[in-house]
Amino acid sequence: MSAQETDFYKRLSNAAIELTKDRVTYDPRYYTLSYPNGDVPADKGVCTDVIIRAYRKLGIDLQKKIHEDMRTNFNTYPKKWGMKTTDKNIDHRRVPNQVMFFTRFGTVKKVSDNGDDYKPGDIVTWDLGKGITHVGIVTDRMSADKKRPLIVHNIGQGQVLQDCLFSYKITGHYCYK
Repeated sequence: MSAQETDFYKRLSNAAIELTKDRVTYDPRYYTLSYPNGDVPADKGVCTDVIIRAYRKLGIDLQKKIHEDMRTNFNTYPKKWGMKTTDKNIDHRRVPNQVMFFTRFGTVKKVSDNGDDYKPGDIVTWDLGKGITHVGIVTDRMSADKKRPLIVHNIGQGQVLQDCLFSYKITGHYCYK
C-alpha cells in the first residue's frame, strides 16, 4: 500500500474515532434526506451512518455514490426489502447495499480470526443472527492485550469505540478509497 493510501485509511480511522465524541441515539427510523450529502439528524443514527459520516469527513459522499450506482445497476443490489426502485433516503443506510458497493468498487479482503489482518480504515460486516447485519470501521487503536484493533460502530449505544471485532460472525472485510 502506498504512503498516500496509508494516510487516507489513517484519516478514515481518525474520522471514525472523532464520531464517538458526538452523542448519538440509535434510531433506525426512515428519514427524508436532502440529496446529495443528506444525513439523518446529527443526534440519531445506526451502524451504517457511522460509515457514511466517517467517509463524509474525508469528502466522500456514499449516499450519492451508492444511490447513483444503484440507479444504474439496480438488479445487482439486494432486493431484501421488496424495493422496485432506488430511494436516495435509505439506499446507503442498509448494510447489504454498502456490502455490494464496497464489493464492486473497493477491495474485498480476507475474513480471518487474526487481528493483524484488519487494518485501520477497513470496513467489517457481521451477521448478528436472525437476519440482522452490522457494519463498523477498524481503527488504529488496539485492544488491551494488543491482539485486535478496536472498532467504531453503533449497535445500540451510539457511535462507540469498542473491542468487538470477533464478538460476532464476520461476513465481510473491505477497504474503499
